[in-house]
Amino acid sequence: MPTITTKDGTEIFYKDWGSGQPIVFSHGWPLSSDDWDAQLLFFFAKGFRVIAHDRRGHGRSTQTGGGHDMDHYADDLAALTSHLDLKGAVHVGHSTGGGEVAHYLGRHGESRVAKAVLISAVPPLMLKTEGNPGGLPGDVFDGLRAQLAANRAQFYRDLPAGPFYGFNRPGAKVSEGVIQNWWRQGMMGGAQAHYDGIKAFSETDFTEDLKKITVPVLVMHGDDDQIVPYADSAPLTAQLVKNGTLKTYKGFAHGMCTTEAETINADLLAFIKA
Repeated sequence: MPTITTKDGTEIFYKDWGSGQPIVFSHGWPLSSDDWDAQLLFFFAKGFRVIAHDRRGHGRSTQTGGGHDMDHYADDLAALTSHLDLKGAVHVGHSTGGGEVAHYLGRHGESRVAKAVLISAVPPLMLKTEGNPGGLPGDVFDGLRAQLAANRAQFYRDLPAGPFYGFNRPGAKVSEGVIQNWWRQGMMGGAQAHYDGIKAFSETDFTEDLKKITVPVLVMHGDDDQIVPYADSAPLTAQLVKNGTLKTYKGFAHGMCTTEAETINADLLAFIKA
């Protein structure tokens, strides 16, 4: 399997298909690059070079005991883009991956990047604080950690079957295959990485990263996102970046890249080609 080794010895698995302009995909917690199947197939067929990696501790990458924070996530992404010598890349991040992309741009600059897309993404800050009164209370994230520690396998069965894809909404078309694929990806990763990752995605403040970003940014978010609430994320992010466009999807859930792939792919393609 193709991997790179980071400066702390972590092996990062990645997929690299095709040629043309590179599109780099950063996945959400606690999944893997497989969560981008619908996008990788679509854009590969359109003649793009598509690249997706498994975050450290996730998927097929090393299950390290430490380094599960946004600095390491961004540095790992930078190591991958440097190894592949990418130029003019479009970076697409979903959920936690959106935070990874924002922090990568804020920490490592835009010299290799043409555009960025943040989908159902965690920035600017998920946690409720004095400066972020619209965020989620800390006990929400404490609850996630408690469920993970008590019975990770059951927790990873319940989350996609309920709020992640909006399958708990009346009239939702539930896909058992999608639920099982989410569970499969989650259980491939390491429990410690996922436990620490909750702090990384919930407590990192990306405000200063977003202010540094000058490349065009498309912010895509469903207004029925039960994982990363819309009002305290997408509109604020679009205002903080210098060249942002907000696209809101009525009734779409957090996992809309999978359940609404046709719509999301078409809008991504239009933005990339614009």
